[in-house]
Amino acid sequence: MNLFEVNTKTCNQNGICVTACPAGVIEMQKGAYPLPAAEAEDICIRCGHCVAVCPTGSLSHREMSVEKCPPIQKKLDLSSAQCEQFLRARRSIRTYKEQSVSESELLKLIELARYAPSGHNSQSVEWLVLGNRDELNHLAGLTVDWMRWMVDNMSEIALSLLMDRAICVWEEDKDIILRDAPVVIVAHAAKGDNLAPTDSSIALSYLELAATSMGLGCCWAGYFNMAAKTFPPMREAVQLPEGHQCMGSMMVGYPKFRYHRLPLRNSPEITWRL
Repeated sequence: MNLFEVNTKTCNQNGICVTACPAGVIEMQKGAYPLPAAEAEDICIRCGHCVAVCPTGSLSHREMSVEKCPPIQKKLDLSSAQCEQFLRARRSIRTYKEQSVSESELLKLIELARYAPSGHNSQSVEWLVLGNRDELNHLAGLTVDWMRWMVDNMSEIALSLLMDRAICVWEEDKDIILRDAPVVIVAHAAKGDNLAPTDSSIALSYLELAATSMGLGCCWAGYFNMAAKTFPPMREAVQLPEGHQCMGSMMVGYPKFRYHRLPLRNSPEITWRL
């Protein structure tokens, strides 16, 4: 099969696929049908725009046939009001029920997160799912060890991030690091991948929002993530693939409490240049 094929019986030759292609690898002469441009095999980023944008379902990419790409259901579209409440009602969850999260639910979260946009459609983010309580406690303890090192060696940064207070809370047998969350999901990628930090943040944001629809709650594990990136004992304990680095970490679990109001936020600071 060529890079893509066009059903000439249904294609209306409107050229939408040509215009929508972000890599510009589709060409079409007047009165003809879409064809791969020169070097299309090398330049195409396999994003699926061409398949998704065709209103007649006439184009199939070699790596994603139109039959495998389900149509968008208009009846499932969010209204403006629904979208606003969904986004404003999102909360960072720091208190969890003593209830495990099934592997199937976690897999569904990650499956949804993989649809997040990534630079050049690289899809380079990989995942580590941690759910063993003993291991989570050990990693939280290593994070506190890192904090102690920071207080002793980089006190200005440590104090600005309230690490001294976090250490005191930990020493009172309260898990200030991972909040007793049943699961921590780590997004990781090759250390030298310049796109990976942003791609990982977007993917984790997708995951966090998707969790709400499943009755789950999340919170970014900031202390944990910083330790996993910089503290050798922590890096060794997390055991990422060779050459990979922790790009972001998310606590996941069932919220212990339900929230009933939409809290306020600061007004946006905007510079308009229209």
